[in-house]
Amino acid sequence: MKIINFMGLRKIAGALSIVLVLGSLISLAVNQLQFGLDFTGGTLIEVGYQQAPNLVEVRTALQDSGFDDAIVQNFGSEKEVLVRLGQTFNDKVGEQVLGALQGVSGSSVELRRSEYVGAQVGEELTEQGGMGMLLALAIVMIYVALRFQIKFSIGAVVALMHDVLIVLGVFSILKLDFDLTVLAAILAVIGYSLNDTIVVSDRIRENFRKIRKGTTIEIINESLTQTLGRTLVTSITTILVLMALLIFGGELIHGFALALIMGVLVGTYSSIYVAANVLLLLGISKEDLIIPPKEEVIEGEGFEEGEDFEQDLERP
Repeated sequence: MKIINFMGLRKIAGALSIVLVLGSLISLAVNQLQFGLDFTGGTLIEVGYQQAPNLVEVRTALQDSGFDDAIVQNFGSEKEVLVRLGQTFNDKVGEQVLGALQGVSGSSVELRRSEYVGAQVGEELTEQGGMGMLLALAIVMIYVALRFQIKFSIGAVVALMHDVLIVLGVFSILKLDFDLTVLAAILAVIGYSLNDTIVVSDRIRENFRKIRKGTTIEIINESLTQTLGRTLVTSITTILVLMALLIFGGELIHGFALALIMGVLVGTYSSIYVAANVLLLLGISKEDLIIPPKEEVIEGEGFEEGEDFEQDLERP
């Protein structure tokens, strides 16, 4: 089997990762995330038309009725329209929106649902979601440190933070809605990326103990080459399923599928380059992975309490 020199591109890959992470951090600081109603609170109204309406006319009709902050988009199909309103809510807001949209594009409109999410609930969800991601990273670091070695633990956590920041950065740059489904996708990305990193780390550890000759870079290249087939097959099959969800799953899970697709792509890259790159920077060596020898007890050596010690002293 031909060994691929993955680590020959480690400096280029490292520079690319730094640029992507810095770009994501800058975007998150400037643009921030476009939190959905799950986090910010507000009113969500869904209406259905008999014929596909013009969204520009729908926005204009809502602005003329005093709903200046309304966000309008198709939901599921061209005949379904989703209207998001900031903190505006009262018992008749659904009827008010419905009245404002009557006759738009020459088609009758029907109110499908009207929901409200309080600001306090949204704030609690934001805090709990952030704590959930931090807790997941902490548990991963502890698990990998116990399962492998502390250097592997640092590499795995750096790779996971790399993946999460880039996915969040893409949502920030493109100004896509960040709701509970996207948060669930971020947590799933952590699990997927960790699984890939664990497989690679296990093979690196095995080869460090098995291969007698060879530099650290050569052993890591061989380990990555051996796991490449499994990594590609897993990633491709996962992306095929997610593409089906993205295209046919409807608007409700659009963000979920998109976040997972980006996470799988970035996670596959990070398990090859980021985690292994960190191991090299930390100076991983065979000595770090040597199994400590077990102390052997020689049979017949020493005496148990109450054993024939006194009898041995009395012997000539």
